[in-house]
Amino acid sequence: MACFVVISLQARTFVLSVGVSSYEDSDHNLTQTTKDAKQFKAVMGNHTKDITILTSKYANKENILEKLRALSNRAQKGDKIILFFSGHGYPGGIVAYDKRLTYQEINDILSKSSASAKICFVDACHAGSVEDVKDNIGKYKAPTAGNIIYMMSSRADEYSIENPWIGHGFFTQALLKGIRGKADANNDKKITVSELFNYVYNDVQHATSNMNASQHPQLIGVKEVADAIVVDWN
Repeated sequence: MACFVVISLQARTFVLSVGVSSYEDSDHNLTQTTKDAKQFKAVMGNHTKDITILTSKYANKENILEKLRALSNRAQKGDKIILFFSGHGYPGGIVAYDKRLTYQEINDILSKSSASAKICFVDACHAGSVEDVKDNIGKYKAPTAGNIIYMMSSRADEYSIENPWIGHGFFTQALLKGIRGKADANNDKKITVSELFNYVYNDVQHATSNMNASQHPQLIGVKEVADAIVVDWN
C-alpha cells in the first residue's frame, strides 16, 4: 500500500526592519528611530518568523542592501517582502548609518524578486520624493513596475516629525496602531495596504494639524499592490 505525504505550502512574509538613531556622524543622531524599528519587528512578529532587524551601526548601507538582496532572493511567487525604515531622509533616498541610499537602489533589488508584493514603509524627511526617482542616466523612473509600493511618511518637500511624548515618529505610531487592528475598516481581520494607508493618513493629519509643520503621508507605486494584505489576524 502506497503512502503519500501531503505538504501544505503557505505564502511567507519576509520583513527587514531598519532604524538608525546613532549615526556615524553623531551630529545627525535621532532619538526615536531605533525604537520605531524594534516596535515594528515586535508587531510583525505576530505574523511571521522571517524577520531581520538592523539598527544604528549595523544599519550601514552595505548591510541594508545585502539583507534586502537575501530576502529578495528567498521570496517566491505568492510571498511578500516588507521593508520598514526609520531615520534620516533626503530628496531621492534615505540615510543609512554611514552613507546615503537611493530609492533607485532599493527599487533595483526589489524589482528582481519573484515575490508577489513588495511593500516599503519609510518614516523619513522628504520621503515622498520616491515618486521622483531617476535611473543612472537621468531618465524619469518612478516605481510603477515590479509589484512595489511605498507608504511614505511625508511629501517630498516635508519633514517627518518625531514625537517624544509617544516615543515614535507620528507616522510610525499611526502605522503600528493600524497594523494592530485599527486600520481594519471592514472588520474582516485582514488589513490591506489601502486600508492601512487610509488610517495612517487620517491619524497623522489629525496629530500634526495643530503643529507648525503638518505632515501628509503618501502612497506611491503599483496600484494593484494596494490590495495586498499586510497582516491577517484570523
